[in-house]
Order: sequence, then C-alpha cells, then structure tokens
Amino acid sequence: MREERRVVITGLGAITPSGNDIDSLWESVINGGSAISVLEGEQFADLAVRIGGQVKDFDAEAILPRALARRLSPVQHWAIAAADQALAQAGVARPDAGAKTGTGPQSDDADGLPWDRNRVAVIAATGSGPVDAMQDATRSLLDGGPRSVPLTLAIHGAPDSAAALLSQRYDFRGPGQGVSATCASGAVGLGEGMRRIRHGYADAVLVVGMEDCLNPVNLASNANMRALAAGFEDDPSVASRPFDSARTGFVMSQGAGAILLESEAGAAARRATVLAELAGFGAASDAHHPTNPHPDGRGAASAVSAALADAGLGAADIDHINAHATGTPAGDAAELNAFDAALGTAARSIPISATKSSTGHLLGASGVVEAIVAIRTMAEQTLPPTLNLDNCEFDGWDIVADQARAVGPGSAGGGGDREAAREGSVDTVLSTSFGFGGHNGAIILRRPGAPA
Repeated sequence: MREERRVVITGLGAITPSGNDIDSLWESVINGGSAISVLEGEQFADLAVRIGGQVKDFDAEAILPRALARRLSPVQHWAIAAADQALAQAGVARPDAGAKTGTGPQSDDADGLPWDRNRVAVIAATGSGPVDAMQDATRSLLDGGPRSVPLTLAIHGAPDSAAALLSQRYDFRGPGQGVSATCASGAVGLGEGMRRIRHGYADAVLVVGMEDCLNPVNLASNANMRALAAGFEDDPSVASRPFDSARTGFVMSQGAGAILLESEAGAAARRATVLAELAGFGAASDAHHPTNPHPDGRGAASAVSAALADAGLGAADIDHINAHATGTPAGDAAELNAFDAALGTAARSIPISATKSSTGHLLGASGVVEAIVAIRTMAEQTLPPTLNLDNCEFDGWDIVADQARAVGPGSAGGGGDREAAREGSVDTVLSTSFGFGGHNGAIILRRPGAPA
C-alpha cells in the first residue's frame, strides 16, 4: 500500500487581463481594479456583447522562436509563459537545448533537474483549448480549399497540446494530458495533480489552466443563451456584479495560470520555498441541466464536502472562501445554497470574495488563477474585494465588498482613505469552481506553517 504524501505548491505564474505576472494580477485584484474593457478588434463590432477581459502587452516572441510562435495559438503562448514563471519561481531551469527549438534535450542529466524527469507530469486544464485554430482552419478551408488548411492543426489544435509542448520544453517525461470540465477545469486539474503526487505516481506536476474563448463565435453563443452581462459598453468596469441584485450574467475573459505541485518531502529535500499546501480536493456533477446549476447547489455542496473530508478539516477550519461567483442570477444563488448545505452554521460567518468581479471569468483557467489569488491572500493576510456589490441580494452573508470604487478599466480605484480590501487572519482558503454541464470542483489551500 502506497503511503500518502502531503502536496505543496512551490511555483506560480499568470498571464491575465489583470496583469502578465503574479504581482500585477494581485495588485489589480486587491486594489479593486477592473480588467474589463470594450473589446478591441473589428471582429467584435457587430456583437450584442462587446466587453471582456483581454490579455494585453504580451509578446510571444520574447519567450518563443518566431516560427513556433506563429504556429501556436495565443492561449498556448500564455500557457507556456505562465509555466515559465512558475518553474522559474520554483527554481527549475529550462534545458538550454530547448532555447532555440522550443523543445528540451534528450539526455537524462541535462541541467540538474531536481526530480527524476520520468516522474514529472504536466496537466493542461481547459474547457475548450485553442478554439481559434479550428475556427481559422475552417475559414481557410472554405476560402482556399483543402490545401490551405495548416498541416499543424492536428498537432497544435488539440486541447491537450499545451501539455505536450511543455513536456518537450522542459523534458518532463511523466504523463502529459489535458483535463476538461468546462469552467471547473482548473480546479479539477489541480485536484488530479495533487492525487498523483499524494498516492506516489509522480513527484511533481505542472498544472496549467488556460482558456481563450474571447472570439465572435463563443461570445455570440453565450450571449444568445443570455449568460453574459449585456449593455455595459459605456462602463465595462461595472458589468461583473457577483451577488448584487442587479447582476445579469458573467463577463468573459482570457488568459492562463500555472501552478507547480510537488511532494512536501521533495520540496524540503531541495530546500524549495513552499508557498502553500494543496490540502483537499472534491468534485461532483449536478446531473441536472446543460447550463443551469441545481438550484439547491447539490453538486457544488457535494464537491465542497468532499474537499473538506479529503483535507481532514471541518467547516470551522475555513477562514476564507474565494467563490466561483460569476454574476449569473441562478449561479450565485445556487452557490450560496451549496455553502449552507456543506458548511452548515459556519457558512455565514466565513468571509467570501468574488474576484471574477475584477478579472472577469477566465472559464477553464479560472480555477488555477483563483487558486493563485487565494495563495496570495494567505501570504498577505488580506482579503480581496468583491467589486460592484452595491446592493447585495443575500442577507446574512459576509461578502467582502469593495469600499473604494474603481474608476475605470485597470484602475486601482479611488475613494480617499477608504480601502478596497480587508485585512484578516487567513490560514485556510476554500476555492470553488463550477461550470456548464453541472461540473463542480473545490480545492482547499493552507498557509505554510498553519496550525494542524
């Protein structure tokens, strides 16, 4: 029987509308900045919804050879850049032989990797993968015939392709795969990575959450379902309104986040700085409806309860919740019902933040990005604000509201001596991720050195 191992986090990386590194992301979120703006590009001109969170000021050729950068989709660029950040923070160097080709060397002893490279896995968590590649290829086929379809589509157009790219880039020879559970993909990817290390199947797992559905087809589909917040082109920063009585839908964003997981013993042996422990994971399905959550939060409650049991913790041990909270009328209500069911009487005394009000909804990447925010929440002992909570619909809940209104896209907000965030003692954070199809994932993160 395998001995269970504790799983820790030693590296973080992010490319998001709120910033192209961890510090920029955190500063925007904690200061009440909004990453939502009117979408740039002629392709968005005729859409019913023309707002979202776009990655800006990103140069793919700064990290990739030009030829490879041109073959890949932006979402893959962001995934690779976020992974580079996470591995650099963890003290893992990229093999020099990959610098010009984008792939790693074939020798077993290159650059002193701190683990057996056969026991390092890569998980690409995404709801849709590089959807632009298939859309562009379809247009090429219709306009120019079969010979115009890129020959690399079959390789780089798959949802799991980023895992293969990263395994080659770092010469990681453990399993590389995609994990897809719509907007719960990031949380599920982290949970599956944790399980691999905990039960001895890997020594380290690089988990990358990535998504880019900010295109006319996906925007139109979600707008036709009335899932998106509409009518905010004059002031996009107020469109995402989790838990507010005036909420009308979510705001779509794009980007990627990366987290390096490894065993506690392995991190200690190589004297790595531990940023957090990934202590628990739970997942469940609503088995209810293609888009609407179960009104009682049935599957979400099950995922939260499973995460608590997995961590060996009770509701009273949770100090903070980074909620999924997209700003849809049904989704926010169902999530609070789930917290009532899973956390009992403790639920309404736990401070809750809804950081999608700042970043927008990064879909399959959101679980990883919000885990990163949760880790910084514990490190800084500061709870992020929920923007645009002018009239909370739900009485009796401790939702951390923005006390300093942001004044525009990317702004850190105004308000004189008022503070956007709230100081607090945070050792343990519950982060939730739910998605269309009834997918539910929950993870529990703990601060290094937190009382057992």
